Amino acid sequence: MTLFLLAGSFNSFGQIGPNLGQTDSWMKSAVAAMERNDYQAANGIFRNLIDSGLPLPEEMPYYFAETLFQLGQYDNSANFLNKYLELSGFTGDHYKGAQELQKKLEGPLHDIQSCQLCDRKGYRYKVCFTCDGNKQIEQECSYCKAKGVVGCSRCGGTGMITKKNIFNIVEYFECERCSGKGRLTCPVCNASLKEVSACRTCGGSGRLASEVLCDHKAEEEHTH
Repeated sequence: MTLFLLAGSFNSFGQIGPNLGQTDSWMKSAVAAMERNDYQAANGIFRNLIDSGLPLPEEMPYYFAETLFQLGQYDNSANFLNKYLELSGFTGDHYKGAQELQKKLEGPLHDIQSCQLCDRKGYRYKVCFTCDGNKQIEQECSYCKAKGVVGCSRCGGTGMITKKNIFNIVEYFECERCSGKGRLTCPVCNASLKEVSACRTCGGSGRLASEVLCDHKAEEEHTH
């Protein structure tokens, strides 16, 4: 699963508090999983550690960044690596490793930025299930909210307009625009209650982000 970063995710990094023994135990387990190349297990441990709300050591984002890199989650890896450097700077125990990881991330991040098949986090787009990639679809009219009529702007929906005569007396007249009804046929759907417009599910792009990491290859290349 994709780990989406929240602004408060790092609030407990480097803090001193209770349950340090549990934190240390999880960190050792995660690092051990990394050493045997079981990055999926390490990913799960790091996620559980973050979700636990326990104090997190400053080296944790570095190890997690390395784990996410090995899992192909390059954008998320870069986010955690930047957090490690923000916390530790050049005095951190893993500063050299962080520099090396930064260099390794340059290529994959460039591929993501230049790829038209995936979003900016590196997850491949899939065809929108609502419009089937057509970008437009017949759907309920948004202008009249599928009522078929809209309020008359000239009379404010009252069906009457007022004028002052030469004696400064207010006189009432039936609105000519709506014939005193206070409403008009919707100019967008013409009372059909439907409109052909940009698909609201995908915002008119015809595609949605998935949870599949992109290999930056077109579909036809996968068939060979």
